[in-house]
Amino acid sequence: MKLTTAHPLRSLGDYKFVVVMARYGGGLLLCRKKGRDTWETPGGHIEVGETPIDAARRELWEETGAEEFSVREGFDYYCCDDEGWANGMVLIADVQKMGALPPAFEMEEVRIFSAPPDRMSYPHILPVLWAEYERLFARG
Repeated sequence: MKLTTAHPLRSLGDYKFVVVMARYGGGLLLCRKKGRDTWETPGGHIEVGETPIDAARRELWEETGAEEFSVREGFDYYCCDDEGWANGMVLIADVQKMGALPPAFEMEEVRIFSAPPDRMSYPHILPVLWAEYERLFARG
């Protein structure tokens, strides 16, 4: 069973992951890993000693090449599948300047999307988070 639910900010805690809804050029930045044909948001594991905002800043640069941006907390999410469960935090980034995609990391391409793509790396997660982002933040 795969399930993703959105929750009010700081209602879950014990965060394992961050997801960054990165606004740029009138849409959201999504990235494609090397060797894949699916799209995903920037994000990943929160490393030891990192806050969710620290992790979001690191992941946003590593996975998109964003150089100038602001980041703020958005909302929490819970996700489970056959491998387990985890709590995460979604953060909202406003990107002012893009740089080159860092070649030493896992992403091959970054694009701007105005709606969730047809081919998603995590189809049980992205539509839920995108809908909650639009409900809470798409207008500002």
